[in-house]
Amino acid sequence: MNFLTNIFSNEYLLVIFAVIGTYLFSIRLFPVLIYLSHKKNLMDEPVERSSHTQKTPTLGGVGIFISFSLVLILFGIFADFIREDLIKLLTVIGASILLLFLGLKDDLLVISPRKKFVGQLMASLLVILATDVRIISMEGILGVYDMPYIVSVIFTLFVFILIINAYNLIDGIDGLAGGIAVMVCGFFGVYYMLNDYLFMSLVSFVLIGAQCGFLEHNLSKSQKLFMGDSGSLFTGFLLAYVVVVFLNFNLMATTEFRIENAPVLALAIISFPLFDTLRVFAVRMYQGKSPFDADRNHIHHRFLRLGFNHKKASSTIVATNTFIIVLVLMLQSLNIHLALLLSLVIGVSAYLLPFLSSFEKKPIPDSISYEPNLRREEEGERPIALHVYDSITKVPKAKTTKTLMTRRVALLKALRNDKAFEMDIEEQAEAR
Repeated sequence: MNFLTNIFSNEYLLVIFAVIGTYLFSIRLFPVLIYLSHKKNLMDEPVERSSHTQKTPTLGGVGIFISFSLVLILFGIFADFIREDLIKLLTVIGASILLLFLGLKDDLLVISPRKKFVGQLMASLLVILATDVRIISMEGILGVYDMPYIVSVIFTLFVFILIINAYNLIDGIDGLAGGIAVMVCGFFGVYYMLNDYLFMSLVSFVLIGAQCGFLEHNLSKSQKLFMGDSGSLFTGFLLAYVVVVFLNFNLMATTEFRIENAPVLALAIISFPLFDTLRVFAVRMYQGKSPFDADRNHIHHRFLRLGFNHKKASSTIVATNTFIIVLVLMLQSLNIHLALLLSLVIGVSAYLLPFLSSFEKKPIPDSISYEPNLRREEEGERPIALHVYDSITKVPKAKTTKTLMTRRVALLKALRNDKAFEMDIEEQAEAR
């Protein structure tokens, strides 16, 4: 035991082992949960607005939580946490358990939004009141500096609820929720390490290890697994926790590596879930609907309609969010209001790019003829038939037979007036 304690006395070595250990543990745990889900039929049934077509296990959140909590406790023993950090550890895990079971019940039985909201309030208040983790200052945004205790508690509670639900709403395609969690924890984890804040470093990097193990199965075709509400609620809670701690810790006089305009950076790091949630709420209310009515109007749905697969859409969104974070870091020397304004303008523009009309696909008419010897490219415009031909003959080999057949049927219907061209397309597709 003393030998291990001596090895792990190095903070960087401890964090590296924590990430690797969590990942290795999680990739052994998830197959067990997948098997259990199939055996007991604990599956997510596809509905009209789903981005998947087959029943899929939804116990990913259980695996993430088990991996995160067990490894965090284990390495907390090696790290020899002080009493204050042990109290924080217990409250974080206790609140996570509450949200885990709340989400698990919603995944399996479905519960009312009111009960979910009450559970989120209880979990958030537990860490705010028990460990005094709260936002105490806005650092001058809109002229607000230090806030009274009651105002600080209420505002922090609002931030927790907002981030938890915003993160829950982006869990709509494979790889997105997990990718955002890894990115957020990566930035905050490095910040905490630079300031020798071991407890928060472990919280951040252990969650990265658990999410990486989950992503390996979430992006898999043969052993696919969803995070479910059990995972998105407690992961969103942890992301809110690291954000609030960051805003508080950054103000302390003992903090060596301080970030200027910290609230602006915090908004940038968590910008995608927040912006996507506010946008869909605004669109729904503009259309006369309840902001809580589910639809397929999220940014990730837009990427799918533009022809992106799940992996490419998730990667593009995470890369865009990372770009915004780097931009904000470069604007630290500016006045906080100017930095906030520039960040908002560039961030909103970047997230709305997929909605530009120039990205719209040209519709294929019901009937179209293909005459390669007669029709030529005129005025730099390519015949629609050639676009159709390319889209069917350049299907990647990784595409499933079902996807290939669906595309063939749709395109052949559009080209049904030309039998010769249909035969050519069929031969090309079957050759693949």
